[in-house]
Amino acid sequence: MTPGLWELVLKGVWTTVQLLVFSGLLAAAVSFAVGIARTHRRWAVRFLAGCYTEVFRGTSALIMIFWVFFVLPLAFGWQLVPMWAGTLALGLTYGAYGAEIVRGALNAVDPAQREGGTALGFTPWQQMRKILLPQAVPEMIPPFSNLLVELLKGTALVSVMGMGDLAFSGNLVRLALQESAQIYTYILLVYFVIAFLLTRLMRGLEHRLKAAAGKVPGPALPVRRSGASTVGGGAS
Repeated sequence: MTPGLWELVLKGVWTTVQLLVFSGLLAAAVSFAVGIARTHRRWAVRFLAGCYTEVFRGTSALIMIFWVFFVLPLAFGWQLVPMWAGTLALGLTYGAYGAEIVRGALNAVDPAQREGGTALGFTPWQQMRKILLPQAVPEMIPPFSNLLVELLKGTALVSVMGMGDLAFSGNLVRLALQESAQIYTYILLVYFVIAFLLTRLMRGLEHRLKAAAGKVPGPALPVRRSGASTVGGGAS
């Protein structure tokens, strides 16, 4: 490829990374807000959070991108640039999946932990911040890692808006060179490398959080058999 085409691909990689970061941050915020709301004591809060989750889990991310980019201007009279339209659509969609991860992890914490917080006079928010989340967050990391990789692959959907992400840039290079196999192989490798780095990063984060919560076992101590101390110790 010529330097100009390589530059086009690199710009597409940078756009994809930006979109991944922005939509990932939005999805994380939505996940914790809605997931915690799903465990709220008031049924109205749980109902509204459940409605959001069901709506965004039950709709296509591609159609959501179309809706945000093409329907919102007609309905409300304002237009989002492709980057923010993609961020909003992907963040809200994948945030609904993340909310179920948060809800499941919080519900998996031993109920006695919450009861202990109540006995100590903690408010519900203090129980969530000091007791439940520190124990639940390390368990959320593996499914969040999978969701983040799915989000990375979902960023390719923004090419339908003409946004110059990796998929869109790769298609332009393919049309210029008429070499589909070579170009799409490069694109697959780039997505794989980014996904691999994400999984390594999330695994390291999981290890650190579990270590901070005291869930990573230390080195095993040698087990001493009960009769070992008496062997050869009788004659002194």
